[in-house]
Amino acid sequence: MKKHLLTLTAIAALASPAVAQEAPEGAPSPNEIVNTAAQEEWVAIEAEDLLVMTLAPDAQGNARKVVIQLMPAPFSQGWTQNIRTLARAEWYDGISVNRVQDNYVVQWGDPGYDNPESGETETKPLPDGLNVMSEADYAATGLISVPDPRGRPRINYTLGAAMMRNAMIAANGAIELPATFTEALESGETPPPIKLETGDAYGELATLALGWPVTGSFGNAEEPANQFWPVHCYGMVGVGRNYSPDTGSGAELYTVIGHAPRHLDRNIALVGRIVSGMEHLSSLPRGSGTLGFYTEEEADKRMPILSIRVASDLPEDERPLFEYLSTESETFARYADARANRRDPFFIVPAGGADICNIPVPVRAFEYAEDE
Repeated sequence: MKKHLLTLTAIAALASPAVAQEAPEGAPSPNEIVNTAAQEEWVAIEAEDLLVMTLAPDAQGNARKVVIQLMPAPFSQGWTQNIRTLARAEWYDGISVNRVQDNYVVQWGDPGYDNPESGETETKPLPDGLNVMSEADYAATGLISVPDPRGRPRINYTLGAAMMRNAMIAANGAIELPATFTEALESGETPPPIKLETGDAYGELATLALGWPVTGSFGNAEEPANQFWPVHCYGMVGVGRNYSPDTGSGAELYTVIGHAPRHLDRNIALVGRIVSGMEHLSSLPRGSGTLGFYTEEEADKRMPILSIRVASDLPEDERPLFEYLSTESETFARYADARANRRDPFFIVPAGGADICNIPVPVRAFEYAEDE
């Protein structure tokens, strides 16, 4: 019999050591709310959806690993399939981090790809059978019909999150949907297009679905109905590409290390997020070449990547175990409200709202231990 043990990371309160005071009584912080979540509100991430990237050891010989969670259906599935194919072909073994642009991205792949300053003239041949994706695949349709991963009936995953108090991530609070829209959902019919004003500058609706930040449109004169796309928040992982119509294969990947570059949404495929080891990437030296690429003279700055493996292919005792707080849970609704309206003792004025990227979905590591 195995029992579930959590590996929790303590987060210190923001305070000056010289004037640190005992915190007064007040509302719980977002992290304190998350710590009250029942175990059934956490969703385990499948090993098939985790990548383990092993970097070269640091100067002291310490191992450096980065764990990436791949996005679930219906988002970016052609690219995530390619990434698994590349990992299983061991194509990523021996590549490197080739670009570090301050307050923007860290990018890894073949040193000779799209980098004339590297001095590399050859690129690794890609394995056969990779999907070729279209620009239409940057967004997903049909999210209204996505079932709950636990098999529970849901009218609508996104609206379930959107109708939670303040989980809308909009300064004007929760919205009321037209009766014709909700009636159509309940009857199983296709709902009529509606326009929602939520305060997000990049889409009609900013919310969290299936554990991920997304923006979308329910349909208007400019946008197809029921279209949603992932958001470029800190730590998200995307696919490098060349000029349109190229959409990238997944051989070149990057992660956001700065302020959310939302202008990239629907212009590049997002395929996942860093759930562990971000510090190994965000702290790398910045490149001096165009767009932060390392030049030929900076070849020694390229971080070698020893391997990237799908976690399900690793021995069971080497597989990382992570779970995320369900964005459909009551605890997440309270957490989202607390992030948008900080009432814990350090804060003075609640903001009244939050950007979609300022409500990160809590992810935690755990381990199993045998009962005595």
